[in-house]
Amino acid sequence: MHWKDFKKLSLSDKARSLYTEGTFVTSIRYYRHKVNLYLLENYYVEVFYNPKLDCVDKIDRLEPRHSRMKFYSDQVKLPLDLCA
Repeated sequence: MHWKDFKKLSLSDKARSLYTEGTFVTSIRYYRHKVNLYLLENYYVEVFYNPKLDCVDKIDRLEPRHSRMKFYSDQVKLPLDLCA
């Protein structure tokens, strides 16, 4: 699913799409969230889960140059062509 179509989906439809079409990469702790990183087609998507409230707060694309990329790349080797 292309990013322009994915971003129009509701939060629950985004989650469903990631579960059926995406590939889980890794997760990190980021402030109050557990953030799961998925690969969907040729872009990364983050799922921000708040364990204290037991809910997903946000599902959004991870921009390749975002500073959080370092947290992920410290755990797994991310393809460079997707990070550019």
